[in-house]
Amino acid sequence: MTQPPIMGNPEAPTTAEDTATSHHTGGTSANGTPTAGRGPVPRVGGLPAALKRRVPKYADLAPLMQFQKPDFGREAKLRRASTIWDLRDIAKRRTPKAPFDYTDGAAEAEITLRRARQAFLDIEFRPGILRDVSSVDLGTEILGKAARLPFGIAPTGFTRMMQSEGEYAGSRAAAAAGIPYTLSTMGTASIEDVAAAAPDGRNWFQLYLWTDRDRSLELIERAAQAGNDTLMVTVDTAVAGARLRDVRNGMTIPPALTLKTVLDASYRPAWWFNFLTHEPLTFASLSRYTGTVADLINSMFDPTLTFADLDWLRETWKGKLVVKGIQTVDDARKVVDHGADGIVLSNHGGRQLDRAPIPFHLLPEVSAALKADNSDAAVILDTGIMSGADIIAALALGADFTLIGRAYLYGLMAGGRAGVDRAIQILETDMRRTMALLGVSRISELTPDHVRLLAR
Repeated sequence: MTQPPIMGNPEAPTTAEDTATSHHTGGTSANGTPTAGRGPVPRVGGLPAALKRRVPKYADLAPLMQFQKPDFGREAKLRRASTIWDLRDIAKRRTPKAPFDYTDGAAEAEITLRRARQAFLDIEFRPGILRDVSSVDLGTEILGKAARLPFGIAPTGFTRMMQSEGEYAGSRAAAAAGIPYTLSTMGTASIEDVAAAAPDGRNWFQLYLWTDRDRSLELIERAAQAGNDTLMVTVDTAVAGARLRDVRNGMTIPPALTLKTVLDASYRPAWWFNFLTHEPLTFASLSRYTGTVADLINSMFDPTLTFADLDWLRETWKGKLVVKGIQTVDDARKVVDHGADGIVLSNHGGRQLDRAPIPFHLLPEVSAALKADNSDAAVILDTGIMSGADIIAALALGADFTLIGRAYLYGLMAGGRAGVDRAIQILETDMRRTMALLGVSRISELTPDHVRLLAR
């Protein structure tokens, strides 16, 4: 009785009988070499010649020996940073705890910040294939002018406290990248100095309306005279949020030299050397201040603000007017009805009301509502952005533009102007790669179909 053939494991070792030769039914050429078909294939010790071990030759090793001199300098560390999280790690090592936590932290239990970042993780991209993505254009238009990239730098307070180059590094890096830079009322460089530092940049000014309207008017006039084309009024700060890291660190303006800070400085001497050998912190809105961060914020914020104040601003400011801190669909519609040219969906980076709405979750509904109203107001989004893929997801779901705050501050703390440049480069590289893999070559081609929100 004939035995049926047995199918073996193709990766199992073969026997000596199997490996001695392989037979081939082809013929030979005139010089005796095998022709096409099956025939004897030389084997060495039962293995193909390529798999027999041998002593490597120097000529084979030389191309593999590409040793480089170790480089531990700041520039090398920045080059090796591949993500914003990498920059954050460098920043944490270089910056004292109090200013680092001021940047890194949020209000109360920091639930809002965690949820905002998680929102960008809880998505699925839906790529298209067989599209020509040999050239990806990240350019867009925001508030009537072109931007080379679909994000700008958000307003951040006390920026020279994070690193001595502060707003000067941020504004110059933004100008070089062809994106807007927003100076905060609580910035540590004056409106005029920032304009002088980046004369070719597109500078915006962020305003906290004070109870003293004359002082607010003075800032508005200075911003206009310095060439700022957009005024961004922040409206989510009736009182200061409970930023518990700052409370626990005893955060003051300027930083106080307590025993705790002196000990912290011993690990970060470069930061303290820069801080102590440069001009003391000054602000866009006041020349000097000494006290806690919360005291300063509460002295500046106006809890009596209403839509009537927005009407006053619209009449006073002749440029583009953007309202930052929108967290509901109704408020988005209302501020547009009161003359806003754009809105920023933002919960202040999670630094005001903990458990506040997440801008990324709110985005599709707000975008749809404004479109239904035939509004051409710009929809801008911030909070939680830590990668270029996050920005692309926001644009796909209806944002016209985005702002980065912590992401650029991590770069600033990691390496000053060079660190901000690196943060922008990382985000740009992320965006180009994500767009190409989605099968999209222009921002205008992004649609909600490119993103699916995953259920948790």
